[in-house]
Amino acid sequence: MTQEPGTADAAPIDIADFLASLPDGAGRLNEKLGVQLVEISAERVVGTMPVEGNTQPFRLLHGGASVALAETLGSVGSGLHAAQYGKVSVGVDINATHHRAATSGTVTGTATAIHLGRSSAAYEVVIVDERGKRVCTSRITCALIDPR
Repeated sequence: MTQEPGTADAAPIDIADFLASLPDGAGRLNEKLGVQLVEISAERVVGTMPVEGNTQPFRLLHGGASVALAETLGSVGSGLHAAQYGKVSVGVDINATHHRAATSGTVTGTATAIHLGRSSAAYEVVIVDERGKRVCTSRITCALIDPR
């Protein structure tokens, strides 16, 4: 991972305080999907999402739900990173490879920073099922821009 000097994580961030600081909390899509943040920092973000309610017609976890989870986790991390520069984070690219189906339970996504710069941030997001089997691998890149 590449990182600008002086951007090491500080004290742990309280998730409730972080969500309260956002204009729409966790966001309506995340509420509909049941996304729950478990751990947040610029370096690593962990969140969960139930499979039930997020399936496609064959009762498998919808690939779009996995991508939404990945984008949420990467965006949270990049937003935390952007804040130290007085900037906000916006997604500019995301891709995903779906490795296996999830049919029940909860999936857990872990976004790990692979680049934390002054103008962009990128994360690898690994989503696993309750057995720890990889369901999806995603990569998200965010631009750090001045707030409007």
